[in-house]
Formats: sequence, C-alpha cells, structure tokens
Amino acid sequence: MDSWKRRVVGYFGFVLFVLIFTAVVYRYGMRVYEGDPRTMIEALRFSVEMFTTTGFGGDSPWESQQLNAFIAVMDLVGMVLLIGALPVVVTPLLEEAFSTTAPRSLDEDLSDHVVVCSDTSRSTALIAEFDSHGIPYVIVEPDDDRAVRLHEGGRTVIRADPESTDGLAAANLADARALVTDVSDQVDASIVLAAKELAPDVRVVSVVEDPDRERYHRLAGADEVLSPRSLLGESLAAKVTTALQTDLGEAVAIGDSLRLAEVSVPHGSRLAGSTLGDSGIRERAGVNVIGAWFNGEFDAAPPPDATLSAGTVLLVSGRPDQLERLVELTNSATRRFGAGETVVIGYGQVGRAVAETVADADLPVTVVDREDAEGVDVVGDATEPETLRAAGVEAAQTVVLALPDDTTTEFTTLVVRDLAPNTQVLARVEDAASVRKMHRAGADYVLSLATVTGRLSASTVIEDRDVLSLDQQIEVVRRRVPRLAGRTLGRANVRETTGCTVIAIERDEETLTDLGPDTRIGADDELVVVGTDEGIRSFERRFA
Repeated sequence: MDSWKRRVVGYFGFVLFVLIFTAVVYRYGMRVYEGDPRTMIEALRFSVEMFTTTGFGGDSPWESQQLNAFIAVMDLVGMVLLIGALPVVVTPLLEEAFSTTAPRSLDEDLSDHVVVCSDTSRSTALIAEFDSHGIPYVIVEPDDDRAVRLHEGGRTVIRADPESTDGLAAANLADARALVTDVSDQVDASIVLAAKELAPDVRVVSVVEDPDRERYHRLAGADEVLSPRSLLGESLAAKVTTALQTDLGEAVAIGDSLRLAEVSVPHGSRLAGSTLGDSGIRERAGVNVIGAWFNGEFDAAPPPDATLSAGTVLLVSGRPDQLERLVELTNSATRRFGAGETVVIGYGQVGRAVAETVADADLPVTVVDREDAEGVDVVGDATEPETLRAAGVEAAQTVVLALPDDTTTEFTTLVVRDLAPNTQVLARVEDAASVRKMHRAGADYVLSLATVTGRLSASTVIEDRDVLSLDQQIEVVRRRVPRLAGRTLGRANVRETTGCTVIAIERDEETLTDLGPDTRIGADDELVVVGTDEGIRSFERRFA
C-alpha cells in the first residue's frame, strides 16, 4: 500500500475513534452533570452533528461548566480534524488524479525488445542507439520520480524493481531479445540472477566497473560482461604512446591499407595557430582530412581558412606511414622525452589501465591520487598546484586526467593548463555533456564514459550493425544501405544531409577507398561511414 493511502486509512481510523470517544463522554456528561440521560445512538448522532458542523443545537444550552468545557474542547478538535483532512486526504487524491504516473507494467504485448536496467547517466547513449535503429526497449526504473520524468519524456518505462523477478516479468523479459544492466557491480549481479531465474534463454549483458569482478557476473549467468572503463583507459593510453612513439596502433583499420585516426594538435605544436590550408597537411603527410574537432565542436567539412588552434583534433584517413608522418608533423619540436613525461592523475580503474599500458610500453609515468596506495607516486589534491608541481606536471609531455568527478576534472584541467601551457592534456569524463566544457578548459582530447559504454552495449545487442570505433570521439560503422542502391555518392548527398562521410565501400570482399562523386552504390555494398554519434544516428534513420 502506498504511503499516502496508509495515511488516509490511519486518518479515518482516528476520526472513528474520536467520534466514538466523544459520544461515550457526552452520554456520561449528560447523565451525570445535566441529569438528562441519552442513549448511545443519540450520543453518537450528537458527535456526528458536531464534527460535521450540521448542528447539535437541540441539546443546548448546557447548565454544567464541565459539559460546556468538554464541548468547547471537542469543537477545537473537530476543527483540527477538518484542517488535517486537506493534506492527508484531499491533496493526495488531487495529486493522483491530475499528476502523471509511470506504468508498473507494459500495457502492450511488447516482444523482441531490450530490457534496460535502469536509468543512469550512461543509459542515454544506449537508448539513443536503440531509437536510431527502431529497436523497441523498456527501462525498468525503481525510482518513482525518475520513472515519471522518463515517462513524460516519451520513453518506454515501467516503475519496478529490476532486482526482482516480478519487476522483470512486468517488463515482458521472457519475450525480450536481451537485457542490459549497468547500475553497479553488486546490483548488476543481482539483476542477472533474477533475469536468469525468470528467462534462462534471454541474452543478458552486464557492465562492470571492476574487471576483476567479471567472473562473478559470469557465475551469475551473464552472457556478455563488458568493461568500458578498461577500454577507455587503454584508449587514452594509446593516445599517449601515439604521441611519444608515432605508433598509430589504435587507428581504425579500413581494408588492408587505409587507416582512420584522430590526431591532436597539441599545445606547442608547430601547426598550432596556422590555418588548415597553410599547414600543408595534405602535401606534407599525404593524408585526407575528413573533419576536425574545434573546441569540442565537430566540423565535417572544415574550410581551408579554419585555424588549427592548440587542442584541435583532426580526423584523418591514410596509410600507416602517412599517419605517422602527420603525427611527427603535429608534435611539438620543444617537447622532449624525459623522466616523468606522462603524469596520470587519478588511480581508479581508468587511471590504472592508463598507467599500466604506458609502463608496459617502457615509458616513464608518474601517478597522482588523493589516497596512498601501491602504484601511487604522489599523494595529494590534484586541484592544488603544489601537488601537480610535485608530480612534475610543468615538465611533463602528457597529462592524463582519470578522475571520477567531472567538475573536479574540469577544474584540474584549468590548473594543469595554467602550470604547463604546452603540455598535452588527455581526459576522461563521465557525461557526454562535459566534453565541450573540457575542451574549453584546455583539454586536447576527451572521451566520455557514457558514450563509450552506450556504443559498447549497443554493439552487443544490435546484430546487423558493425561498429568499428568504440573508443574514439567519432564513430565508424559499416552498414548496408538499400535505399541508396543504384545512386552515386554525389546524388546521395550524405555529408550535406547528415554530417557523415563515406570513406570506403566494401564490395565482393574488396575495399574501395578511391571514391568520388560518380562512385555508384551497389545493392550488396557495405558503406563505411564516419561521423559523430548524432550524425551516425541521422544517417541510419535516413538511409539504412
């Protein structure tokens, strides 16, 4: 029973007690003090008339002071009960009648859907992927206020406990294609147990924060266990090793020779401050510039006069040797290798993955964390300049921010940039909305855990979609596009309508990379498309 319903029952129970109590005392007072006995029914009628303010004048006036005092007190009690009825009874009834409530179960016979447990900051990217593909889903959310907000926002949601079989049954789990859970390691394990008890054959995907706990989720019955934090840490570490070793191992492979990569223009780079046309990137490195991130904003077709400021991230394609030449071109001539080159701030799951990967590459690394632990070199508050100076940030080539709180990460970026204007700053953030603020604060490269988690989870559920880039600022997908069969790339007008770029076509086990406006799309062709998450979703809605 809801809390307000319990209050209503308690209120009416108390009112009944007061009515009977008043009738009993009134009957006693009339017999003892007034000498005019009343039956119990007459006394009860008097009590009802008094509290409903419909009368009781038939027995007045009373001669005794005792009975007059009793009547006065009960008049006040009646007024209190009347006033109390508003917040206890009337207000909840009106709120329930006029307010929106989230459903407790699916109204329709939904099937072949995905059950998402539950609403988190990372589930937004996953839901967006489902929306773009027209995949039905239902969010199982135990919090009433959050469930109502999702319901009012047009999301398919039920208010239920995802850790219970009843809650999952209300989401039609037995008829679902999959269940995805990303709450916490312990809660996720509980949800997996409940899901496998209710529907053993439904595919269950669980997201873990600590990779060491993957085995417990497997024991609970999870079919897929994902660790996006490790992927995020490895990706940031790859950016470090790329800057130091000119090794583009994290580039996305398109066919046998073509590679797609994000290359930053770090602070202190020889290209910083020049325009795209004057930089000579195409002539000197041989790569094709597909797009660029300027202060966190992606431009799918940057003009020649676009300024390559420090922090600009170029999206380029080319052969491995061409990409390596571009990395050499963008690196700063004043940046030298030396002890303490890489400083990792934050030693959680992401920070540990970065530090271990950089150390495995035989590169010096200094770790900063608030808590002392094995592997931490400097203990202190990363927002304090003294802590960062002790870690050698001023002489570092790269600083990786792996802090769990976005606000702290943003402030630390400002402090690092003030101490070391030419240091490359790589960062992870929790929410995708923080990426732009991080670029404004001075970060060179930023990855969102929410975006990576959403892509990673969606890639395990969406069967007809091949995601090539889970850990980049942009997304690369391989898709068939029947709607474009027989049309040329020029007529398809993909870039102008969606902001995405077709960089290759896979046809008969051959990858075509020499594309032009007259290239015709075949019925069985798979297009390799690159763009932002929003652009890719627009492309898939429009053409796929």
